[in-house]
Amino acid sequence: MDWLHNNDKELLLIGVDGCGGAGKSTWAEYMLSITQKGAVVHMDDFYFPSRQRVYPPDIGGHFDWKRMLEQVLEPLSQNRAACYQCYDWDNDELAEWHDVSPSGVVVIEGCYAARNELRPYYDYTVWVDCPRGLRLQRGLKRDGEDALSFWLDWMKQEDRYQDNQQPRSKVDWIIDGTEKIKTK
Repeated sequence: MDWLHNNDKELLLIGVDGCGGAGKSTWAEYMLSITQKGAVVHMDDFYFPSRQRVYPPDIGGHFDWKRMLEQVLEPLSQNRAACYQCYDWDNDELAEWHDVSPSGVVVIEGCYAARNELRPYYDYTVWVDCPRGLRLQRGLKRDGEDALSFWLDWMKQEDRYQDNQQPRSKVDWIIDGTEKIKTK
């Protein structure tokens, strides 16, 4: 990942996309650990509260990509600090606010991070690739067997996104999410 170090920009914006359970969060944290300056912003923080969701969901499930754009990507791309409100999954509401400095490496990580409307704001985009069966296995290990119907619906929404926007074919790099990350 020489490209993380071989640039002279004060701020490097990276979008890390892929399907649920592919290893996006792991790769985002790894990128941040080797640069040692910046932040990871999770798309999971941009979920719509249930009262704002529409059915059937738009391409991109129930993620509020417009809020991501307005609160994070637009300010950072203008070298201004970002301030965004997180979705609280336990209470199904928007909760605390987080600040992100316009310096170092800022990784936007999560499903739908490289959707067409967001991709122009990134310096680099990454797709973390992983077979469906392994992703489901990882998801159920993390969330429990009771989450099977949730995961099957989630995967159906991801399929719609991939069919509609073809994000994997539009990113700068494809990373194998089945491999264990080698740290320094």
